[in-house]
Amino acid sequence: MSVNEAFEDKASAQQIDLVNDPDAGLSEEERMELDRKLIRKLDMRLVPWLCFLYLVCFLDRTNIGNAKIAGLLVDVPMSTTQFNATLTIFYISYAFFEVAANILLKKTRPSIFIPIIIILWGCTMLGMGFVKNWSGLMAARWFLGVAEAGLFPGINYYLSCWYKRSEFGARAAWFFSAAALAGSFGGLLAAAIEKMDGTAGIAGWAWIFILEGLLTIIVGAVSFWMVHDFPDEAKFLSDDDRRRVILRLQRDQQASAQHEEFKMKYFWQAVTDWKMYVGMLIYMGPLMPLYSFSVFLPTIIQNLGLTSKTSVIKNQLLSVPPYALAAVVTVVLGVYSDRIQRRGIFNLIVAPVGMAGFIMLIASSNPAVQYTGCFLGALGIYPAIPITITWVANNIEGVYKRGIVLGFVIGWGNLNGIVSSNVFINPPHFYPGHATILGYMFFGIFGGSAIMYTLLARENKKRLNGERDHLVQGKSAEAIHEMGDQRPDFLYTL
Repeated sequence: MSVNEAFEDKASAQQIDLVNDPDAGLSEEERMELDRKLIRKLDMRLVPWLCFLYLVCFLDRTNIGNAKIAGLLVDVPMSTTQFNATLTIFYISYAFFEVAANILLKKTRPSIFIPIIIILWGCTMLGMGFVKNWSGLMAARWFLGVAEAGLFPGINYYLSCWYKRSEFGARAAWFFSAAALAGSFGGLLAAAIEKMDGTAGIAGWAWIFILEGLLTIIVGAVSFWMVHDFPDEAKFLSDDDRRRVILRLQRDQQASAQHEEFKMKYFWQAVTDWKMYVGMLIYMGPLMPLYSFSVFLPTIIQNLGLTSKTSVIKNQLLSVPPYALAAVVTVVLGVYSDRIQRRGIFNLIVAPVGMAGFIMLIASSNPAVQYTGCFLGALGIYPAIPITITWVANNIEGVYKRGIVLGFVIGWGNLNGIVSSNVFINPPHFYPGHATILGYMFFGIFGGSAIMYTLLARENKKRLNGERDHLVQGKSAEAIHEMGDQRPDFLYTL
């Protein structure tokens, strides 16, 4: 018997009917066609704009790397240590506010909360174009982290409340591919904006911040009409479609199918769950390399000697292909992981690929070999992030519990950005930075995924053998439902 079949057999015994089925009496083929139409509707109304928002978010977060090689350090004098501090302070505020942001997102409305934080960080980005000293840049980067903290964990949590566990991987991959596209688009955009150097007496690096900040403010304002609320309140759904969405979640045994008020017990359920801590271990594996790669790739490429160091635009453009390839592979693996309903195996595959890339950067002084290493490095970093987020979300049940766990996992991963901003020293080879990335990828992505896979497989076996059935004896259907992923009929995604 397959895991899915076993899940359905056990789930049927304890299913809780939350809404009336609007498709009662229809044939299975008619139901499937309505379901396909519903999914297409959700994908078109939710995913594209959210992907665009994260592209803008990641662009604003990492454009300081493009500004650096466009002359930022000339007009705002600072040492290497001080520049690294401007990167570090962002990750501190970002990580600190992530859990609170997820709770606020649920307690308020996504259609209000998300546009407001976008406008706030757009204003901060705009202000960065007018900084005159290191202290001003530090203050701006701190507030940028505060404002951006709500977007990535919030939207992953938000999407997990709309889709079945078997569908979330592809959507998370589409969403995160925007980060790779941001790296690609960021290089192109920075190359174009750099040509404005001197216009109105403003330096090219400042125009990067100013124009991207203005774009973000406009995007935030438009988002009041483009971001929708949770399924039980979304206005673009008809009453029947709303029932269909809720029923799909109910049949997937998700608490997202019903309204849930925040209680402190959900917080304690989250922080006492071992899966949260293993998820944090895995997620730090690609996150520290991600931020190192996205901020320092322009500098790394500049030091490869493929073009002259004064050819800023050519160096910006050379950063585009690794990101573009990473975006494509991220989506392909996300879709395939949904199809076969496996997550961990993909992390175990991409980690060695990425490690090989950074070994090439360390071991070779040949620019062509090192540039190839940048491609492999990107392939080891980007796909692992949405796979890990999906894996954690798939295996945590309960609306608030999932939000809290994702907040901690993503927050801890982002806190490791502090490391990324302080290990890329000793140019042009950056041996300490590349070596640190290797350690993160081996112990985090590869080692953490191996641990998670082994422990979840062992627990699934016990549940299939009936060794956890005693946990529900004497409990009401409602009490069993509130157990979330601790229910014996809840089988973990491997």
